[in-house]
Amino acid sequence: MPQEQYTHRNTMQTSEGPQVYKVGIYGWRKRCLYFFVLLLMILILVNLAMTIWILKVMNFTIDGMGNLRITEKGLKLEGDSEFLKPLYAKEIRSRPGNPLYFQSARNVTVNILNEKTKVLTRLVTGPQAVEAHSQKFEVKTLSGKLLFSADDNEVVVGAERLRVLGAEGTVFPKSIETPNVRADPFKELRLESPTRALVMEAPKGIEINAEAGSLKATCRTELRLESKDGEITLNSAKIKLPNLPQGSSSSAGSRQKIYELCVCPNGRLFLSQAGTSSTCQINTSVCL
Repeated sequence: MPQEQYTHRNTMQTSEGPQVYKVGIYGWRKRCLYFFVLLLMILILVNLAMTIWILKVMNFTIDGMGNLRITEKGLKLEGDSEFLKPLYAKEIRSRPGNPLYFQSARNVTVNILNEKTKVLTRLVTGPQAVEAHSQKFEVKTLSGKLLFSADDNEVVVGAERLRVLGAEGTVFPKSIETPNVRADPFKELRLESPTRALVMEAPKGIEINAEAGSLKATCRTELRLESKDGEITLNSAKIKLPNLPQGSSSSAGSRQKIYELCVCPNGRLFLSQAGTSSTCQINTSVCL
């Protein structure tokens, strides 16, 4: 640059003075920035107020939230609780002295799983029935005495007395094994087989007692009392056979009411008028 031009430029800068450049935001940009800062502060205050309100309404404390409390023994719920997804817990129990309720709109299912998440035992309580799926089902008393047990092989009733209150009684499609069958006091006992035979068997004997009343056995065709190795004993003060047939008397003038009990070869019983000797042989026509 020529020396004259350089001198002229320095003279002009010295005469005009130093130039000042303003740094910052001015005008409408500054007002917008203040507005956004104020709006942000308002939002922070509203958010803080809403957070405090939620904490107050939900009852957040150091021990838990709402009806849920965290204790040394686990979680404690006070009041009604609703679980929208599965609940996994080692133990569920109510407060001392209060009952525990499980309520569902459809059914309540309790599953017991093994290590491979396979169902071992299932209890389903639904609107139609209560179902239990397991290898064995038992009902015991507080002392541990077995009251009822059921598995694939047998059903055991361990109570001292089994009462059936149905009007139609109890139906056993197959055999039943029991040491004692009796009715309630002042009630009659009926053993009935409408379409088949009724068979009672015991290795050491069968005993039928009616201590306060009479014993009646009725059939349509035959009533047979049979003893293969022993004897049949009728032990009573009076033994009546009112419908036995009577043999014809040989003496027309005799009107005595003393009879002799006779037995036919086929086992049929009949009455014959007693005489000085046996009259059974005279009235053998009854056996035909």
